[in-house]
Amino acid sequence: MRIVVLFALLLLFTGCFSPDRNCKSFQTGTFLFTSIVLGDTLTTKFIRTDSIEVDYYLNRVDSSSVRWLNDCECIVKKMRPLSYQESKAVHMKILSTKDNTYTFEYNLVGDSANKQRGMVTKLSN
Repeated sequence: MRIVVLFALLLLFTGCFSPDRNCKSFQTGTFLFTSIVLGDTLTTKFIRTDSIEVDYYLNRVDSSSVRWLNDCECIVKKMRPLSYQESKAVHMKILSTKDNTYTFEYNLVGDSANKQRGMVTKLSN
């Protein structure tokens, strides 16, 4: 009987947990995203307004449109893609926020089987 009560309490406390998601404060500002690609650490700085995102990556500047679906999800699409692959829109979902960072998952629109995760740091408003 004691095991059943402990299991019920554990389920109650873990089932009610939801991560902080203060997504509104991460919709605009200047951000830094670091990723590892083929063993190299690459950093992207980007500036996002309510509808435009400007990326600075490997000495290249690129612009994308941003359409917010709700406070925590958006669709990002390059404005001037150089290839078919770049022309595909990306669905981004903020999973959790903490201080000046957020964890997110992203995938090409229509390809939810290949989701990736990342972390972004907000540098300024």
